[in-house]
Amino acid sequence: MTSATGHRPVLRAASADIGRPRVGHIDFLNCLPLFWGLARTGSLLDLDLRRDSPERLSDALVAGQLDISPISVMEYLRHADDLVILPDIAVGADGPVMSCLLLSKVPLEELDGVPLACTTASRTTVRLAELLLTESVGVRPQYFSCPPDLPTMMAGAPAAVVIGDAALRASLLQADTFGFQVYDLAEMWREWTGLPFVFAVFAARREFVADHPELVREVHAGFLASRELFLDEIDVVCHKAARWAEFEVETLKHYYLSALDFGLGERQLAGLREFARRVGGVDAGFATDLGIHLLDTGRTH
Repeated sequence: MTSATGHRPVLRAASADIGRPRVGHIDFLNCLPLFWGLARTGSLLDLDLRRDSPERLSDALVAGQLDISPISVMEYLRHADDLVILPDIAVGADGPVMSCLLLSKVPLEELDGVPLACTTASRTTVRLAELLLTESVGVRPQYFSCPPDLPTMMAGAPAAVVIGDAALRASLLQADTFGFQVYDLAEMWREWTGLPFVFAVFAARREFVADHPELVREVHAGFLASRELFLDEIDVVCHKAARWAEFEVETLKHYYLSALDFGLGERQLAGLREFARRVGGVDAGFATDLGIHLLDTGRTH
């Protein structure tokens, strides 16, 4: 059966003995493209979907409470031996991303030794900010964790790391109110290394892949089909999202089509490996040259 949009549903119902695969969904606007088409194609009915923050989903996948999920890159790297990456799909950027930001009321060179508020929602973005400030800018702030509430963060420090919808609001709607400069962390990484940055990959637990390889391939194919359907219907999606979000249709369209990178090819994998090389080691909990296991989809990647 083919949907009205011409996209064929790709997931078959899971067998009754295993139930539907437990799949995570990042509850931010940046992951809407990857899940938009799941309901439109009917694939959503074959998933036990859990919506949550990046870090809670990462923890759930590592703990075995999810079978397949987006996972923060830092957590993926720490548990790479237990996980298999789904190829061709991720959440990243090859330039300014708009939603992973360092906000500062003073020049970055003046942040040495001063408090810097860090979101509790993404360990990867915080580690990227630490890396850039230490090795690229040459400063070492005093980092502290803070709930992702911008007034609270900026009241206790001259700078903050924010992600997701809160970062979009901060850069587009609040910069003048709070008087800070906006530094895009993905853009800083790109200028420093020449590579894209991957914030989250989609991964499956290794034992789940071993037990249900075809089911994982079907979920993976469903994600890819969902992304393509989203691109076909980008105007509809942005108009619907703008009804409930705080952003204009054209802002959302630029964010989805120009800022975010949903691919995971050779350049993105090179960026992932470069990040691992720069931050890995005994203290990080993973090797600088760890192996990356990709799902075998029958194609060469």
